[in-house]
Amino acid sequence: MVGMRDVARKAGVSLSTVSLVVNGNGYVSTEMRARVTAAMKSLNYVPNELARNLYHDRTNMVGVIVPTIRHPFFATLVAGLQGRLFDAGYRTIVCSTADMGSGEDQYVDMLRRHMMDGLIMVGHTTHPADYWTSIRRPIVAFDRYLGASIPSIGSDHEQGGELAATMFALTGVRHVVEIGGPRSQYNDLLSADMKGGQDTPRQSAPDPTAQPSTSAQPAAAIDADLDHLGGNTTFPPVRYHLAFERTLDLAGIRWDYLEVPDVSDFSAFESVAREAFDRFPEADAIVAPDMAAAFCVQEALRRGVRVPDHMQIMAYDGTYVTDLAGMRITSILQDFDSLVETVSQRMIAEMGGSDDAGTNPDPNVAGINAEPAAPAPAPAPGLVGDLIPMQVKLGETTRMTDAVHQLLFGPDSTPAQTD
Repeated sequence: MVGMRDVARKAGVSLSTVSLVVNGNGYVSTEMRARVTAAMKSLNYVPNELARNLYHDRTNMVGVIVPTIRHPFFATLVAGLQGRLFDAGYRTIVCSTADMGSGEDQYVDMLRRHMMDGLIMVGHTTHPADYWTSIRRPIVAFDRYLGASIPSIGSDHEQGGELAATMFALTGVRHVVEIGGPRSQYNDLLSADMKGGQDTPRQSAPDPTAQPSTSAQPAAAIDADLDHLGGNTTFPPVRYHLAFERTLDLAGIRWDYLEVPDVSDFSAFESVAREAFDRFPEADAIVAPDMAAAFCVQEALRRGVRVPDHMQIMAYDGTYVTDLAGMRITSILQDFDSLVETVSQRMIAEMGGSDDAGTNPDPNVAGINAEPAAPAPAPAPGLVGDLIPMQVKLGETTRMTDAVHQLLFGPDSTPAQTD
């Protein structure tokens, strides 16, 4: 096996000079560096990565924990993070907790033992905040709260929920079916007032002819509950559902919630799409995660339901799946480019690295009113720190009214012609 001594003899330099070149520290003249590099290439010398990592006390390895890589959102996010971190000189190892039950604890153990330089936590966790803050190693949380000392980045889900509900309200919908994950993710966080005095959150009513039920709770009280929620959950995306429901309540629009027990089980999305049409034939709008929304579009086409004339369908996330359902699905879009860039930059900073690569915003992705987003205000305790504004990706599955056009593009905009 070729070693550094062989390289030194070939290059006619000292062993210490080869070490300086291989480890990238200390001054070596351009001429000496060129001789060492040429000798390494001639001898097919490959530096011992483990030894070099020990020397620098870093691995240039970042762990990413996600709930599942089978879900389009997490697959898209991981692909973006992997590419962005690679460009900055880091490699990634991914743990899908749905496929590796003890993966979270194993990755944290690797971080503690300096087998990786940092950890991006995307998966839901049952560990309390003091567990994460006690690790005292570089951690960045995505779309969840892990403790006051741990930086967090996520989408502005409250804005996204309000935006989806407002778009529906401006098109005159009367009854919305809302599809999401298990309500048990946040049932225990809601006060009795937030539930309108009921013991359980409103689910799909068994009687589809029942009158719309709206919360009598003042909007200010609901806002206070939303603010309180952030400090008591590691899963801030629940704010999307609560903000969506609150906005519909204030508009006097009926909503019913259907659960998808396991968001990594695609057959569950197909089943809940059928259930939405079977249980609520009078509903005129559906909002759902991308996979469920795609199945809802296919179910509507199969049943001969005219979309968007008789049924509007909106997706929440905006992954590639929304372009594969037979109709382009209007989506509340999470800005993947900005999320990946912000998470990556924060992770690199936490690890003590530097990064000048950066990416420019995609000119084809515009925010509401096509204006640059204002800096996010300082978060309340417990909320995701850096909030990335949600956007709208217009498709063929919702109606475009003058009011919706003005909401999205500004009051002075000219209504666009629809197909």
